[in-house]
Amino acid sequence: MGPIRLIAAPIRAIARSWLVQLVAVLAIVLLLDHYSFDYTLLHQVSAALKALVDTTVQFCAKLFRVGILTDPVLEVGLIIAYVYSACLLIALVLRAVMRGFVDLAGRHNFLWLRNPIAHERGIAAYRAWEPLENIRPAHIPQAKWEETFAWPPDNKPPYPPLAMQIVYGLLVYLIVAAVAVVLLQVFTRFRWGPG
Repeated sequence: MGPIRLIAAPIRAIARSWLVQLVAVLAIVLLLDHYSFDYTLLHQVSAALKALVDTTVQFCAKLFRVGILTDPVLEVGLIIAYVYSACLLIALVLRAVMRGFVDLAGRHNFLWLRNPIAHERGIAAYRAWEPLENIRPAHIPQAKWEETFAWPPDNKPPYPPLAMQIVYGLLVYLIVAAVAVVLLQVFTRFRWGPG
């Protein structure tokens, strides 16, 4: 596992770069634009993307005035945003699937990978625990410290359920968007609505 991780590290660092991600999204958009008439599947994806962008632009036109410059900028920005979101969703699904395959391989000791997988995860767990251990006062025994902070006694995870995390995230984004809209309305001459 070590050599694979060592080889993959620079590739992962490059793939996490915002510039590389933007270039990849622009390449996908250009490929969809160029090859959409040659292949049926790409044509369907391109048509669905165009319909989604048109619907969003029409919705935005109801909220604020979409002028001669705003329309193409909004369309291009929405295309990039939707393609980036789709790529991000695909990457998250692939990551979850790969993690599931690795868990399955470790559980059934496929190709004798249980020990390397456990070793890597043990290292990751130790690295995650080390900052908490560094602040443990000397008079508190390690067992008591672990019992108090490492994992709750009822064996439930120390974070809220996924649905609650999603609702909390959406609420935070809505509050930030509402504050931005109020600040735009108060401090600029930008007005909502037609005319």
